[in-house]
Amino acid sequence: MRQASQCLVLEAAVDAAEIQSRLYALGLYPGVKVEVLRFAPAGDPIQIRIGSTLLSIRKQEARLIEVEALE
Repeated sequence: MRQASQCLVLEAAVDAAEIQSRLYALGLYPGVKVEVLRFAPAGDPIQIRIGSTLLSIRKQEARLIEVEALE
């Protein structure tokens, strides 16, 4: 995804139950709309917005989230 893009979460960490549980607790679960706000200078972490909540997630975690672009 690129900066300032919006997407819909389809799946999150299907093969990693512990990580999936953490992502779900943060609000990253199927059906949620996410906006990518910015990338750190080295590309890691990535800042995203879910509703009014701002989160920073590692690239490693982001790779485990399947999304569909909304734009």
